[in-house]
Amino acid sequence: MTESNKTSLKKRSYPLTVPGQSLDGNCSSTATEALTIVGGSSLEDDKKPKRMMLELEQPIQPNNSGASKRRIDSCDTNYTTNSNKNPSKVQMAEAEASSDKTSRDYYFDSYSHYGIHEEMLKDEVRTRTYQTAILNNKHLFKDKIVLDVGCGTGILSMFCAQAGARHVYGIDCSSIIDQARVIVQKNGFGDTITLIKGKVEEVELPFPPPSQNQVDKKNNQKSFEGKSDKNELKFVDIIVSEWMGYFLLYESMLDTVIFARDKWLIPNNGIIFPDKAVMYLCGMEDGQVKRDRIDFWENIYGFDFTTLRDIAIKEPVVDVVDGKAIVTDSVPILDIDLLTCKKEDLTFQSDFCLTAMRNDYLHGFVAFFECAFTQVHKPIGFSTSPFANYTHWKQTLFYLLDTSTVCKGETIRGTISCKPNEKNNRDLDIEFNITLNGAYTQIVDKDILFHLR
Repeated sequence: MTESNKTSLKKRSYPLTVPGQSLDGNCSSTATEALTIVGGSSLEDDKKPKRMMLELEQPIQPNNSGASKRRIDSCDTNYTTNSNKNPSKVQMAEAEASSDKTSRDYYFDSYSHYGIHEEMLKDEVRTRTYQTAILNNKHLFKDKIVLDVGCGTGILSMFCAQAGARHVYGIDCSSIIDQARVIVQKNGFGDTITLIKGKVEEVELPFPPPSQNQVDKKNNQKSFEGKSDKNELKFVDIIVSEWMGYFLLYESMLDTVIFARDKWLIPNNGIIFPDKAVMYLCGMEDGQVKRDRIDFWENIYGFDFTTLRDIAIKEPVVDVVDGKAIVTDSVPILDIDLLTCKKEDLTFQSDFCLTAMRNDYLHGFVAFFECAFTQVHKPIGFSTSPFANYTHWKQTLFYLLDTSTVCKGETIRGTISCKPNEKNNRDLDIEFNITLNGAYTQIVDKDILFHLR
């Protein structure tokens, strides 16, 4: 790992915090907060994260649905422009055809099934944060051109249209876009939203004709100054995208958002929603679940199945962790600024220092992330922390084969590195090197490799 690929965490332009973490990477127990976080805490009042919270009408309860894929594999590069107020027969036929897909089709196009989108739409922390960030900042969207990367069912595109965007382009590789076209038409946004089916890296944005109630010529010039001779749009004012995957980066669309940013986002004044993301690491006590998931293989009806245990221990688990199971503070391991980051930055290495907050056992590590919209009047964000309300991203758990005993104040130092798998770059190879010099457990430079797939 070269020095240039190491994560720098000391220069931060906004505060995102969780209990007992320091943003400079040190083992500190205090931090300040100036960001509105959507979703509350599951702990008692005296243990809640010190945040300004946007309370939700209904608390979100964890669901036990299986982990869903975050990306899709097969694409059609054709696009159409929505120009009628009602769904056309062609659009209805395409939507009906996509609803007849088989399980084999979904293997190659996992985002086609409505169930995945149902899970995301029911994630109120996720969806409410985007809605609030967009609709509370209509002054940013009024008469602007917006690109929705990975538009799915079109929910974010419609939020942007509600906020007053002049035109919204939504691009998605999945066949769910056939249903999205019908949804957009039924909700009266057919003249404002254009949905394009294909890979972001392969499509062009068609230049729309002026509508009757346009803004003044100055705003027209700003939004459309990049028009080319081939009736293609060169620049957009705002990019919105829900690109995050499990462990923030697993099967995420961040590389696609970076491509769209470099190709279409207007220079200097361009806006990305969200524009910041931080991933954190902490230690957990999770003995019962470890016994059920990992130690289970040691004795199967009297037979030794430890060969499968050795495989299972290398695969991180995406699941919900109770905040009470966290035994250390939380420290940042990756800081992403979507306005400036590069694809190469997604391969990272970061040093960490975790401090035990009580006498307990250490069964593994927990990774979670927070995202923020900071290019707005009042920054807003959400967290996937074990201390916050449930999200469909849950947390990512890394179990250790051997249980360690930690005492309050002891530190677990180490390095975490992450890179795309050589055979499948949508999978991740994640490696820990840890050292613990405790009263009851000593670990020196132990390397542990995980495969997130």
